[in-house]
Amino acid sequence: MKPKPFLSSFLLLLAALVLSLAVGSVFISPKELWDILRGAGNETFAFIIWQIRLPRTVLIALTGAALSGSGAAYQGLFRNPLADPFLIGVASGAGLGAVIAMSVQWPYSFWGLMAIPMAAFIAALLTVFIVYFLARVGQTIPTTNLILAGVAFSSFATSLTSFLMLRSTSEVRRALGWLLGGASQAGWTAILAILPYLIIGLGILLISGHALNLLQFGDDQAQQLGLNVTRIKTILLIAASLATAAAVAFSGIIGFIGLIVPHLIRLWLGPDYRRLIPLSVIGGASALIISDILARIVLAPQEIPVGIVTALAGAPFFLWVLRRAKNQGFW
Repeated sequence: MKPKPFLSSFLLLLAALVLSLAVGSVFISPKELWDILRGAGNETFAFIIWQIRLPRTVLIALTGAALSGSGAAYQGLFRNPLADPFLIGVASGAGLGAVIAMSVQWPYSFWGLMAIPMAAFIAALLTVFIVYFLARVGQTIPTTNLILAGVAFSSFATSLTSFLMLRSTSEVRRALGWLLGGASQAGWTAILAILPYLIIGLGILLISGHALNLLQFGDDQAQQLGLNVTRIKTILLIAASLATAAAVAFSGIIGFIGLIVPHLIRLWLGPDYRRLIPLSVIGGASALIISDILARIVLAPQEIPVGIVTALAGAPFFLWVLRRAKNQGFW
């Protein structure tokens, strides 16, 4: 008998959160961590937890939740197992928008940070429509077309991003740190800035499971079942793009989380999006926290970008999914 999926997912997330707070250049034991949470721990350790590790962990968790939730939504919208924010170019497009905003030299304040995900969102939305237009053949979007269009636009966006970074002066270090992936924006200000975008984007996705289930029958049949297909697709595209843009704006381009987590959950529990979306959100948070922990300890005391860890795990997984999609007739 399978364990309760939501309970198992929450327990995994809790374990990942505790481990992320404990692991670092200074190890903090679970007992000391508990004392700090009660307000009775060592002051130095308390500063490390509240001002450094907890903001970073929360930002990483929110990023993983956004990328995985939007990945599951894209897969349902396009009815394609390879529709992931990274693979279809949305992450790179959002990254271009974020770098454009950074080049304006917004101040590191709440309102300055709010402008970055907004620019990333506009660029991400444009990317979705461009890739969708290039890949579409009649009423279908073949897997090969989707991936090729995504790779082509991703290369274009990455080239423009690199050009802007080379042209920048005072913001180049900030942009470079963002590009490598990870929680480059330290502190609680970034979390307060990202939350409104994620609440709107993920909130819409979480209540859209039934609509995504109907879309799996095809647009015509979903319309006959009472779904306003054009309207719901537009809303879901905007919501998924908003969540992706917010994640990319503050944590950089981190690939494959939106591909791996929804697939594993789909294999575990099936394709019901009423469970798939919320479990992808929880699972994405756990997966990226674990990846961040590995990024900190593999070459300790040196830290590697978390995007490298997800790419090392995601590239082989992508090849497996690609082969599986071919065998199941998604081409």
